[in-house]
This record gives sequence, C-alpha cells and structure tokens, in this order.
Amino acid sequence: MRYLVDTDWVIHYLNGDDNICERLDRVRDDGVAVSIVTLAEVYEGISQSPDQTAEELAFLRLLGGFEVLGLRDDICKLFGFERARLRSAGTLIGDFDLLIGCTAVIHDLTVLTNNRRHFERIADIELETA
Repeated sequence: MRYLVDTDWVIHYLNGDDNICERLDRVRDDGVAVSIVTLAEVYEGISQSPDQTAEELAFLRLLGGFEVLGLRDDICKLFGFERARLRSAGTLIGDFDLLIGCTAVIHDLTVLTNNRRHFERIADIELETA
C-alpha cells in the first residue's frame, strides 16, 4: 500500500473531478487506503444529500478498491504528541486532518490531498496534490 486518500479527494472523486478521478484510477493498483475518519466525514456529507441512497452507493463503490485503516494506539499516541507540538507552535490544525495525517505517517503512506496547507504542518508526512 502506498497512498492514503484524504476526504477532499474522495469528495472531488464523487463529484466527478476529472483530475482526481484519473489520478485515483492510475494509483489504485499501487495500493490505496482511506482513514476511518474519512468515512465519518463523508457520511456526514451524505446525510445532508437529497439523494442519500445514490450518494452512499457511489461512495461504497469507490471504497471497494480501498483499504479502510482504523485508529490504533500508535496513531493516537502520535496524534497526542503532534497536537501538543502544533499547539505550542501556534499552528494547530483540525483534529480530523491531524488523525488522517498521523495515520499516514504511522503506515508510511503518501497522503493524496489538495489541503496541503494543513497537512504540511505534520512532521514526517509525505503529500501529493492534483
């Protein structure tokens, strides 16, 4: 596995963004995962959709080729230390982004995101944008 897909890319994919769709289709065979946190964020969006059934089916089809990574003790530990470091530096980011980023660092995965501004604050993270 090489990549962890951020929530923004999942949303762009579901909305038919050509660049994101092409990139994800190209890297799928290299091994792609999403964080369990991304599932929670996407389901929040689905809950607000006028066609929840269609949105969820599209999401589940996309997830069919991805591994879903849960939270583990080592991810939570890194999260705690990174959050404290970022708070001390005055550069705190949202907890969901930090959990996704820490998942990528622990699993040695490159995050596919367009939210570079937040993720680049996390130590030892690898990022790719569209």
